[in-house]
Parts: sequence; structure tokens; C-alpha cells
Amino acid sequence: MTHDLESSRRARDADAPSSESRRGFLKLAALTGAMVSTTGTRALADGDIGFFAKDLSDEKLTGMYRTILRIRWHERTQADEMLTNPDYRGYNHFYAGQEAVATGVCAALRNGGPFDQIDMVYSSHRPSGHAIAKGVDIPKMVAEMDFRSTGMNGGYGAGMHISDPTVGFIGADGMIGPAPVIASGSAFSFRARGSDQVAVVFAGDGNYAAPHFHSTLNNSKLLDLPLIYVCENNLYHQYAHYSYSCPHKDIAEAAAAYGIPTEIVDGQDVVQVYNAAKEAVDRARAGGGPTFIEAKTYRDYNHWGAPGAKAGELGAFGYDPLAITSFRPEREVRAWMQRDPVDIARKILIDWGVLDDAGATTIEEEVKAEIAAAFEWGLSQPLCTPEDGLKHVFATGTVPARQFG
Repeated sequence: MTHDLESSRRARDADAPSSESRRGFLKLAALTGAMVSTTGTRALADGDIGFFAKDLSDEKLTGMYRTILRIRWHERTQADEMLTNPDYRGYNHFYAGQEAVATGVCAALRNGGPFDQIDMVYSSHRPSGHAIAKGVDIPKMVAEMDFRSTGMNGGYGAGMHISDPTVGFIGADGMIGPAPVIASGSAFSFRARGSDQVAVVFAGDGNYAAPHFHSTLNNSKLLDLPLIYVCENNLYHQYAHYSYSCPHKDIAEAAAAYGIPTEIVDGQDVVQVYNAAKEAVDRARAGGGPTFIEAKTYRDYNHWGAPGAKAGELGAFGYDPLAITSFRPEREVRAWMQRDPVDIARKILIDWGVLDDAGATTIEEEVKAEIAAAFEWGLSQPLCTPEDGLKHVFATGTVPARQFG
């Protein structure tokens, strides 16, 4: 039946303007979709959904697809380096599987221009995906994550503290909790200055159990701050299922208690994420205050590093020796991987006529070559030296080297 409906839609919309064809597709999807789940390759919320994505240019939509692929192949390449290169010093909390969330949100933001006009993004864990989506220099990020002196932060940030203010990626704090509070500080400064900038924080389901979660939501509502809180609910904080610390099936229920508008979206579908983010950004710029977006998503690798993974293959399976409490069932991992955000984005753009299959394949090959070149450059850069640790301790000058003991 779905196939027949789809065939009819294609025939009816063959000569329609692209935006109207996309509108028809989204309306059909809304009518035939089901609640977010791990079954099938597409999942849409019940009822009608926003149609903002239909108005995007083919160039913008293709750019979003490239962003998803850049994140995916950065993560896969770094995992392979960790598994096969004994000289590689970097590590990461991999973002593979969650690419549509950062991509959809950042596509709705202002990412270029003067620093006092661009939107700001804050991250905690899995910062590489957020950073790439915001537009950081990927080769310099690769160098940074391997402690190279020419990295984007001079080798001082590495995997957990990368930052690039020039594109509004203020960075990762490496802790569970503080990022929302820091982001709300930026949002307060925007409001105080009369700026229409927006602050976004990406935080996982584990942040719910930190007091910063509640104080941030409370204050952002009281002050009507231009803050967008994106909860990436990948079901696990480290190795424990989020139900161990949260009584809500939907964490958005906790945000709604503060009177904040909330959206629950399929985090594997970049169109759904973009639609929710666009609405939230428009509300914030107009002075309407904060929004809480809960993206249901999943990570293909374990909490950090590459235990359980094999070089050249996506995902991590089986027991993780770093697990403290429990580990994810393999069936669950594989079920979520069947709803790959890369595949979903590709299918949407092909269905909308933005790309054909050959064009999508060409883009992926281009991105793979781009990421390979980024790693080749990044890993050829000079490593930090012990003396570098004496720099940047004070605002000016260098700490003199001395012997203790």
C-alpha cells in the first residue's frame, strides 16, 4: 500500500515545483508514519509535522548531507586509527549514529559572520560531531585530537576540550552537567545586549541527573533566554540505561514542567531535527524564549574509544571491558543501526529529486577523500613538546622551567 501511495505521489508531483513536491512528501509521511521506534528505516511523529525543510535550496540540502557524511567518516577514520595505528595518541567519544542531530540543528543556525552576530554552540561529550556541524576546520581538529602543536587549540584541548570561537563553536567542557549553565550565560548576554543571537547546548540523557539541567531550564524560562537545549537521548549514559536515573520515558516531560516549549523528534532523521530547530531558532530570535528538543537517537560505538569495534567496520558489538554496570544488547545496537541517519538522509534527497543514486555515491566518495586528506595532514603535524606545557599559564609570558623535589 505504501508503495502504491508513493508511486501515485511521484506521478502527481512530477511537474510540480520542488518545494511543493517536498511539501507533498512530508504530508504523506506524516499521514503514513508511525511513532519513533527502532523498526523500519523511516520514523515520523504522529500527526502533522513542520514543512520548513521544503523551502531549503538543493545546495543547502546537499550541504547537510555532506555534513552528515563528514561526521560519519571522521568518526570511522579515527576509530580505525585507534585500532590499527600504535602511534596514534588521540581518542574520542564517537558521534557516529547521531549525525543527524548536530547537522539538523546547526543547519538552522547563523554560523558565519562577526563574532557578535553568529550563534553559539556548547558541547560536552561527543564534541567532534557538534564541531564539524558548526563548521570547524576539520584538518586542524584532527591535529588537535592527536595532541599536535598546530591543532586548532595548539594541542591543549585534545578530544574533550576542542573549541573554535570563529565559527561559534565555543567548545566542550568535558564534564557532565556544566555545559547548559555556560550556554545559558551566553544566552543571557545576548538578551542583555539586545542581540538576536541564539545559544545552543548539546547534552546527553545523562545530564538530566545533574542539578545544572534543572537550574538551567528554570532560569532560562524565568528570563526568557534565547537558549535551545538539545537533549541527545541515546538511551545510555556511559553504560547505564537512562531509566536508572530518570523516571520519565521522555526527558522532555521534565522540561515541560518549567513551562518551556518542547519537541520530541526522531534524531535519525535530519529533516525532523531541522524542522524542530528552525522553529526553536525563530522563536528565540523573536524574543519568545527557550525551547527544549529531545532527539531520540543512538550511538554506533560504545561510550568512548573503540572497544568491540573492528577496523574497516562501523559499530561496536559485544562486551566492553570498560563497562561498569552493564552493556548494550547486540540486537539493540544492530536494530538502531538499521535506521542509519546517513541512509535516511540519502533516501530523502533522492526521493525529493535533489540527488540521484549516482550523485549521492559521488558525494560520499568525495567526503571520504576529504577526510582521508584531513587525517594525512593532521597526523603529519609536529607533536607538542614538554616545554609547550609551560606556555599560556599566564596571560603573557612563559613559566620558567624549574626542577622540583
